[in-house]
Amino acid sequence: MNRNLPDPEIMYRAFEEKDSHFDGIFYTGVKTTGIFCRPTCPAKKPKRENVLFFASAKDALDYGFRPCKRCRPMENPGKQPDWIVSLLEEIHNNPQTPLKDADLQKRGLEPNRVRRWFKQNHGITFQGYLRALRINHAFGHLQKGDAVTPTAFDSGYQSLSGFQDSYKKHIGKAPTHSLAETVIQITRLETPLGPMLAGSTQKEICLLEFSDRRMLETQLKRLKFHLKAETLPGKNPLLNELEKQLNAYFSGQLQQFDLPLMVPGTVFQKDVWDQLRKIPYGETRSYKDLAFMIKRLKAVRAVGRANGDNRLAILIPCHRIVGENGQLTGYGGGLWRKKYLLDLEQSNKKT
Repeated sequence: MNRNLPDPEIMYRAFEEKDSHFDGIFYTGVKTTGIFCRPTCPAKKPKRENVLFFASAKDALDYGFRPCKRCRPMENPGKQPDWIVSLLEEIHNNPQTPLKDADLQKRGLEPNRVRRWFKQNHGITFQGYLRALRINHAFGHLQKGDAVTPTAFDSGYQSLSGFQDSYKKHIGKAPTHSLAETVIQITRLETPLGPMLAGSTQKEICLLEFSDRRMLETQLKRLKFHLKAETLPGKNPLLNELEKQLNAYFSGQLQQFDLPLMVPGTVFQKDVWDQLRKIPYGETRSYKDLAFMIKRLKAVRAVGRANGDNRLAILIPCHRIVGENGQLTGYGGGLWRKKYLLDLEQSNKKT
């Protein structure tokens, strides 16, 4: 994929400052060590004359550089370590099975390390994540009409009162009064652009955002308000299909997503988001074009705000909106991601 690099002095300054906004835009090859790194590598920075810049990891490899063992430039940003992948698979497949510190140690895992990872990546402890998974498991059974008592014990609880207290804490209502409630299941998906947070109800995808987006917490609150829902970690068939289609998209094998979407918002916002989905793969439009498409020529700024309020990155392709002069403009996930997505689509567009 051909991408123009920023000015070398700008890249070197970003490398010195470990600026994460440039992660994915360039790679640095260090002539004195023969290794190449991400801009955010924690290693001591070499002198300017000893640094070369590359647009891709492949370019650095072709030049003869080896990948750095500290920043691991060959891996996707935010890639989950192998020990977490196997642990997540186990607890998602068997959420009702309790895992104490001793159980983790038997699996060769340090409990403090596990706690730190879940706190950093999910904002809750490992045990908190397990409890939320159990409640998610129970919610699914109750929605199918299963009785409360067998559901409680099948979900790994030792007492009915303990289950009811935990359920009410997470869902907001007692098990017998929650059949009309909505739960948004949340999971973390790996992509070449770093981890994304995906969410869905049992029927529709309602969230797909880069996990480091500043507005993510606000978007989650708005979504919960609109849907009168609670969020719980977990997966469902829709999220599994989303992951499959995202992988196909990033490999250049898929140009049109086929997923049911839920997009709560104002009539104006929905009009904007509907038109975004009509922009063909590999093409771009300006904010002015988008305002024309919804027949609101004087609402260019409002169109820009609605574009930024999109909660379904890539699925509703707000990255296909550029400035009137063709230059890249604001993108919640960062301009480097926007450029990557546009380059990806243009290089795989069918002629």
